[in-house]
Amino acid sequence: MIHVGENSWKLRIFITDLALEKEMRVRGDQHIGGIMLQLVDPENPKDWSDHALWWPARNVWLSRTRLTLDQCGVQADSLLHFTPMHKILRVQLPDLRYLDCRVDYSVKTFAAVVNLCKQLDIRHPEELSLCKPLEADHLKRNFAQVPHQKRVAIAEPDGTSYLQPAADTNSFVPISTSFHGDDGSTGSLDKPSAPGSFFCAPLSPHNHRGRSPVAATASPSPGTWKQSQLGYATYDSSSSSLGDFQENLASSPPTPCSDVRALQLRPKSLVEKARLNVGWLDSSLSIMEQGIREYDTLCLRFKYFTFFDLNPRCDQVRINQLYEQAKWSVLNEELDCTEEESLMFAALQFQVNHHVDATPQGGAVDSGIETSSQENDNDDEIDSALKELQITLEGPNGGADHMNITRIPELSDYLRYLKPQRFTLRGYKRYYFTYRDLHLHLFKSAEESRRAAPAISINLKGCEVTPDVNLSQGKYAIRLEVSPSNGHGPNSEVWVRCENEQQYAKWMVACRLAAKGRSLADSSYESEVDGILSLLQMQRPVHGVHVNIDPRSVEAGDYLSPKLLRRLSNKAVQRILEAHANVRELNPLDSKLKYIQAWRSLPDFGVSLFIIKFDGHRKEELLGVAHNRIMRMDLSSGDHIKTWRYNTMKAWNVNWNIKCMMVQFEDENVVFSCHSADCKVVHEFIGGYIFMSMRSKDNNQTLNEELFHKLTGGWS
Repeated sequence: MIHVGENSWKLRIFITDLALEKEMRVRGDQHIGGIMLQLVDPENPKDWSDHALWWPARNVWLSRTRLTLDQCGVQADSLLHFTPMHKILRVQLPDLRYLDCRVDYSVKTFAAVVNLCKQLDIRHPEELSLCKPLEADHLKRNFAQVPHQKRVAIAEPDGTSYLQPAADTNSFVPISTSFHGDDGSTGSLDKPSAPGSFFCAPLSPHNHRGRSPVAATASPSPGTWKQSQLGYATYDSSSSSLGDFQENLASSPPTPCSDVRALQLRPKSLVEKARLNVGWLDSSLSIMEQGIREYDTLCLRFKYFTFFDLNPRCDQVRINQLYEQAKWSVLNEELDCTEEESLMFAALQFQVNHHVDATPQGGAVDSGIETSSQENDNDDEIDSALKELQITLEGPNGGADHMNITRIPELSDYLRYLKPQRFTLRGYKRYYFTYRDLHLHLFKSAEESRRAAPAISINLKGCEVTPDVNLSQGKYAIRLEVSPSNGHGPNSEVWVRCENEQQYAKWMVACRLAAKGRSLADSSYESEVDGILSLLQMQRPVHGVHVNIDPRSVEAGDYLSPKLLRRLSNKAVQRILEAHANVRELNPLDSKLKYIQAWRSLPDFGVSLFIIKFDGHRKEELLGVAHNRIMRMDLSSGDHIKTWRYNTMKAWNVNWNIKCMMVQFEDENVVFSCHSADCKVVHEFIGGYIFMSMRSKDNNQTLNEELFHKLTGGWS
């Protein structure tokens, strides 16, 4: 027992479960663990193993129990909270359903997501993360243009005050509604909330005792909510229906409720698309440290667009949630689609929802593995694994083409070439193209290719390859943005136009492989060609096919984006049913996989945009971050100015004082400041993609959380 005069002082600790504040006489050399032991009342038996000390004024957990109060900086004017580490978090899944989950608020966000995905039966949780729900006002201004709010002192009943909440890594999107006065906030730049508006983040009960902590318009809450007199609420997990709900995560309702649908954001420009990335949480901080409180809402989304080992046998929940995120990115116009592509997406979505005349098609998806788990229960898993290995090693042809491995594969044909220039009306010119050693060589004729030097040579390694296809116009073009030979200066644009689908598929795959430094000998060449041809075939409408579907029962707005819906007008339903004839034999799982495959083939897929300013430049530009490169892009048109590949990157660092990021490449250093989000978000995207590239298919591989934080944390 500590007596007065022994260099001791009083420490105030609030026990949230008991709504009781205690004063303890402590010394600065006492350990955190010892303080927690003194708080436990032996006469009141209770399991306190999930509790820890939270310091509201510093916005940190005192989780290192061996440290002393002096080492932590705790003094006599400090107020600590003794509170559970696991709290209820309302999570919005990619299919827009809400799920109340018990989440550890004290561990880093990355670890919290890993544990959450384990509960939801989602493999490879490193591909997902949590983000704050955005509103339309968040797309109107950049992160750097919003004045960051100062911490406001909150008064205690006895007259003392402390700062709450602490500054957040991403304070642009306020999530907790309990710290903005009694009027509340919807999280939209602190504007007054409209009466009766739907709260995407349910109100925290601290200052709203008369309201339920759960939004009334959201999905029913599993479990029972209990409200205490002082605003701290508890959760009765004994009545939770999480187990039943988890079984339904592999299939989602066709359409969400109207309130949730109305909250979906539809960016109208590249600038607004870049501002969508402002809400990501910092993976190296805990949820509590980022201003998130109990009963708040966060969105669980796929953050990194590299989907590793997507297996229909054991990834049904993962595939469904990925399909739902892809579906809403198309319907909300986050990705640009042609009319044929949009109708194909609508047809696949219609097939998933209704699966009209669906018959099991085990080999319908070019994945090399069976997709119907119910029919494959009796199959030999060893034979299936050997088949997958054979396809991976030999390619989809099974090694039937017994070609000479010493011969370098080549490709040649007559195509049309155009190098667009401003203020000119030059058309395409016909050349004889040959592909050899990652280069395109253009000759005036096939005879000249045998005896003369090429008229034009294009190095495809590291270039940007963009499809430009319009089936209704018979247009099969490939846009190449080629890096300069000396490595300095902007990219030069080249257009290549093919005559038909077969020609386009072969040359498109060849250009994509060459951009990655891979030749035609790559085992994926044939399968990628077949995949492109399959997607093009699905985009062709089938006329005159009788479908037993009443057009009046189809709501076109559920399947098409608003822009295309206005364009097609009264013909929308008919066009959807015509496109559906191509996919009506697919089962729901195959339809989802085809949808994901088509989504991944879109030109803008997998590129996360940020508004930046390069060092020494006054004009804002776009930075695109993809799984294998970063791109400097024009802010208005989205054209690629320059591309840097990760395999040429030496280091990437952040100057936290001036919020500036530097990326070191082999030939130059790139320095920029991010305006649409915190620079930590960009840093985490780059480090995260490098971490994803280091994964392997080894069954014994474990998730290396330490390596992830080394690559994404921003600290040496």
